[in-house]
Amino acid sequence: MDEELRQILQIFLEESSENLDVLEQGLLRLEQGPAAGEELNVIFRAAHSIKGGAATFGLDPVAEFTHVMETLLDQLRSGRRQADAAVVRVLLQAVDALRALLAGAVEDDATAALASAAPVREALEAVLAVVPGTDAAPAGPAGPAGPQATVGDEAAPAGEDAGGWRLQFLPHPDIWQQGNDPARILRALGGLGELHLRADLTQVPSLEALDPAQCHLGWQGVLRGEVSQAQIEELFDWVTEQCELRLEALDATALRSALAELDSSATGEAMAPAAATGNAADGAADPVGPAHETATPPAPRAAAAAPASVAGRSSNFMRVSTEKIDALLNLVGELVITQSMLQTFGGALEEDGKSGMRDGLLQLERHTRELQERVMQIRMLPISFTFNRLPRLVHDLSAKLDRQVELRFSGEHTELDKTVLEQLADPLVHLVRNALDHGIEAPAVREAKGKAPTGLLHLSAFHEAGNVIIRISDDGNGLDGERILAKARERGLIEPQETPDETQLHQLIFHPGFSTAEQVSDVSGRGVGMDVVSRNIVSLGGRIEVQSSPGVGTSFTIRLPLTLAILDGQLIRVGSQIYVVPLLAILETIQLRDAQLRAPVQNGEVCRVRDEYVPVVRLARLLDCREAQPEPAQMLMIVESDGQRIGLAVNDLLSQQQVVIKSLQHNYRHVPGIAGATILGDGRVALILDVQALSSLRCQPTRPLAPAALA
Repeated sequence: MDEELRQILQIFLEESSENLDVLEQGLLRLEQGPAAGEELNVIFRAAHSIKGGAATFGLDPVAEFTHVMETLLDQLRSGRRQADAAVVRVLLQAVDALRALLAGAVEDDATAALASAAPVREALEAVLAVVPGTDAAPAGPAGPAGPQATVGDEAAPAGEDAGGWRLQFLPHPDIWQQGNDPARILRALGGLGELHLRADLTQVPSLEALDPAQCHLGWQGVLRGEVSQAQIEELFDWVTEQCELRLEALDATALRSALAELDSSATGEAMAPAAATGNAADGAADPVGPAHETATPPAPRAAAAAPASVAGRSSNFMRVSTEKIDALLNLVGELVITQSMLQTFGGALEEDGKSGMRDGLLQLERHTRELQERVMQIRMLPISFTFNRLPRLVHDLSAKLDRQVELRFSGEHTELDKTVLEQLADPLVHLVRNALDHGIEAPAVREAKGKAPTGLLHLSAFHEAGNVIIRISDDGNGLDGERILAKARERGLIEPQETPDETQLHQLIFHPGFSTAEQVSDVSGRGVGMDVVSRNIVSLGGRIEVQSSPGVGTSFTIRLPLTLAILDGQLIRVGSQIYVVPLLAILETIQLRDAQLRAPVQNGEVCRVRDEYVPVVRLARLLDCREAQPEPAQMLMIVESDGQRIGLAVNDLLSQQQVVIKSLQHNYRHVPGIAGATILGDGRVALILDVQALSSLRCQPTRPLAPAALA
C-alpha cells in the first residue's frame, strides 16, 4: 500500500472510530426508552458509513459484518422491530466486534478479530431470523391484497390484484461523488414489492468521453404492491438534490398495461424482472456501480442513506496533524518571547518621549496575546470526547455489579488541551469504576437506607481562574474514615498515636496498593487504581481533592491547567538565578525566621507553620547555587504536590507571568527536579521547577541538581 493510500485509510479508520462512538452512544440511549426517528437515522448512517468505507478499501470482513448489523438497524428504524434490551445488547456486542475488526485491519492480522466476531454475527443473524412479534420462522403471506411480510431485505410478490407505481429515476452524473449509490436505492426499492426495471441508456456518452467516476444511467420501472408514495420517497430522501424522480400511481389495470409496455420496450439485459428481492435492481445497476457492490449482499431498505454531512454541502472542519499544530504553537511561543524582550527593552523609551514606539509595543503585545489564544484554541477539544467513553462503561459495570445508575453530565462542552484530554481518560475511568464498585450501593441496600434505588453519578466540568475543574460525584456510601485509618495504621502509613485530619485521611486512598476492599474482584480491590489517578493528575500539573460524607456520597475534584504548552508561573530568585514555580502548586508564601526552624530530621529541616510542621527544601543547596557570599533565604514558599506540602526556601519573589514551556528532555536530557525551561523577556533562560520531584528529593541535599546536572 502506497503512502497516500495509507494516509486515506488512516482517515477512514479515525472516522470509523468516531462513527462507532456515535453508534454506541445512540444504542445506549435506545435502551433507556423509545427513540425519535431522526436518532435512529443517525445510528443507521453511522453504520452505513463504516460499511461503505470498508468496502471501498477492500475490508470485506468489516463490510459484510456491518451489513448484517445494518439490516437489524434498518428494521428498528422502519418500526418493524422494537429496540428491546436483548436487541440493544447484541448490537453493543457488534460495536465491540467492529472495533476489533478495524484494529485487526490496521495490524494486518484479522484472524483473532474474525474469530471473536463470528459468534456476534451468529447472534445478529439469529435475531434477524425471528420475525418481530413471533418466536420462530418468517411469517406467511399477509393476504391477497397486499405484499407478503418481509424479513430482512426480502419481500414476496404482491397479490395479482394489487396496484402499484410507475417510476422514472434519473441520477445526476455526480451522485457517486456525493457519497450515494443508485444501486443501493434500487435494491431497497425492490424490498417494497415486485420491481421491474429497464435501464435508460440515452445519456451514456461515447467510449472516448466516458468518465467512470460519473453516473450516466437512468432507470424506468414499475413497482407492484400496496406501497405508499411516502415509503418510496423515503428511500430517495438523501438524493432529492442529486436526481430527478417521477412517480405515477397505477391501479391494477394500468399496472398490467405498464408492465406490458415496459416488457415490449426492453432489449437485451436492460430489462430485469425483479421479483421481490430487488435482484432486478442489482442486475440493472451493478454493471455501473463500484466493483465491491457485486460481492455485497442486498442492502436493507433505505440503505441509500449515505452520510448527510457529505451530500450536498461543504464541511466546516478539516483534519490537521498534531505535529503541524505543535510546530505552529512553537513558533507562536517564540513570538511571545520576542514580544516580551521588546517590552523589556522598550520600558525606558517612555522617559525619552518616544511614546509612539511605546504604543506600538503595547499594540504588538495585544496582537501577540490574541494570536497566542487563537492558536491555543486549535488544540482545544471539548471534554465530551472523554466523557463519551463512560456511558458504555457505566452500562456494562452496572449490569455486572447489579447496580441501577443514572449517569449525568454537565459542562461537557468545556474545552481542554488535546494532550491533557488524552491523559485524563484513564483517571476518569478509574474514578467511575471505583464509584460503581465501592460508592453506589445495590438497589435493595439503597432502599433500606431510605434512598432511591437508582444511584446518581454526576460528572461536571467548568473553567475557574484559568484552570479546568472536573468533578466526579456520587450519592453512595461515602468513604469510611475509620476503616481507612485502621488500614493505614496496619500498613504503617501513619503512626499509632497520629490523628490525621479529614483531608490527610482522604489522601491516603491514593497511596500505592492502598485498598479497604474486603474482597478482591476483577473490577477493583487491589489498590492499583487510585494511585494511578493521582500520578496521572500530578503529571499534568494538576491536583485532586476529595470530599466525602459517610452515607451521603463522595466527590473527587480535579484541578488542571488549560494547556501543557503555557504555564502560569511565579518567578523566584535563588542566589543570582531565576526559577519558575507553577502557580497552581503554590499555597502561600511567608517570611522565613530562624525561630520557626527545627533541628534537622533525616537530613532535612522542618518549619512550624501555624499548627503544622512543613519539611523545608533549601533550593540554594539543592540546586547548587555557588555564590561567593551566599545570601540567606528570606522567604518560605509553601507548595503542595500529591497531597504533600513542602516549603521552598528562596531569596526573593519576583513577578507572576505566563511562560512558554520548552522541553529540557527533548533539547538536552532529563534533569531530576526540573520540569522544563523558558526564556524570559530579558533573554535569560529560567528553569521551571518540578514540585513533585523536589518533594521526593528533599532528603538528598548532597546531590546537587544544577548547574552540575546541566553542565
